[in-house]
Amino acid sequence: MVRFIRCRSLAVAARDAEVLPIIRKLKAEHPFWGYRRIWAYLSFVERLVINKKRVYRLLRENDLLVKGDERLKAKRVSNGSKPRPHKPNNWWGVDMTKVLTREGWAYLVVVNDWFTKKILGAFVAERCRAADWLEAVNQAVCRQFRQGILEAETLELNLMSDNGSQPTSLTFMRECRALGVRQAFTAYANPKGNADTERLMRTIKEELCWLREWASVEELAIEVEKFVEHFNAYYLHSAIGYKTPNAFEAKWFKNN
Repeated sequence: MVRFIRCRSLAVAARDAEVLPIIRKLKAEHPFWGYRRIWAYLSFVERLVINKKRVYRLLRENDLLVKGDERLKAKRVSNGSKPRPHKPNNWWGVDMTKVLTREGWAYLVVVNDWFTKKILGAFVAERCRAADWLEAVNQAVCRQFRQGILEAETLELNLMSDNGSQPTSLTFMRECRALGVRQAFTAYANPKGNADTERLMRTIKEELCWLREWASVEELAIEVEKFVEHFNAYYLHSAIGYKTPNAFEAKWFKNN
């Protein structure tokens, strides 16, 4: 029995030694990834047969787990749930964040599809004006409606945002109305209102913005454009069965 246990331990150690370098490389490239996302990459991209418990154990034993910070835990007040999309181009979200560069602050506006998890528009600017938000929305419209949004057979498109000065400006609201896009706004102190878009913003920060210093607004804009294409084509989402946004969207349209 002792010999059997020893042989089994050696076999486990050998298997761990094979996969650990891959995990270390992933953590070096994506320091904010948790064990579930590491497992998803190993399973669906690397095609390795490995379970979540083993990935978690290896991360824990090698001090590679993401450490939580209770000081950053937000106080939440529930004011109802968010709308639930039932198809692509049903509910979009738009939000803004700022990124420090050597030239000063840059403002990144992002539009995403809640159903497919796809990034539809992303615009980087030196200022944060309604026109910049509209640029991101126009990118999304051009990406999703190649024949023109006004030519769409059925349009049930809603755009969720916070109550900031840009999405509530007359210019922004007038343009959305002209496009046939219905605006919706988050309720006060409701963290669920635009949660999908806010979570995407966190991913962009963890995967791109926080990993390097930015020399200029232009450099950031170029890298954001590359990130969007890579994200849509390769980023796996648990909410859509560990598929990429492009693959999930294409499958939905094929079946519907």
